[in-house]
Amino acid sequence: MASATSKANSDALLAAVLSSLDDDKAEDVVQIDLRGKTAIGDHMVVCSGRSSRQVSAISEKLVERLKAEFGHMSRIEGKNTGDWVLVDTGDIIVHIFRPEVREFYQLEKMWMPTSGDTQPIN
Repeated sequence: MASATSKANSDALLAAVLSSLDDDKAEDVVQIDLRGKTAIGDHMVVCSGRSSRQVSAISEKLVERLKAEFGHMSRIEGKNTGDWVLVDTGDIIVHIFRPEVREFYQLEKMWMPTSGDTQPIN
């Protein structure tokens, strides 16, 4: 029963993350299901903002919304530079990039499944 509750909480958190990213006009949003593949989290979300300022704003709003909706404190790294911001909610890891930085690191390719677990959002 605990795993069903945990999955429901993770799915609700994922839905809130995706909604927040959509509200703030994040681009090229990709969701990767990590369940059963790694212990770092249940889902990874990778997206882009058009500028360093937008990347920082997207991450800041995401953290604020998750705290308001779930009382959930998230860890955030990279917000000051705004090239690549990591938001770690525990169950969901969110990477927000400037497009050039995302292209350079190609992070989602590292986690691309061989089956259909990666889901572009849009």
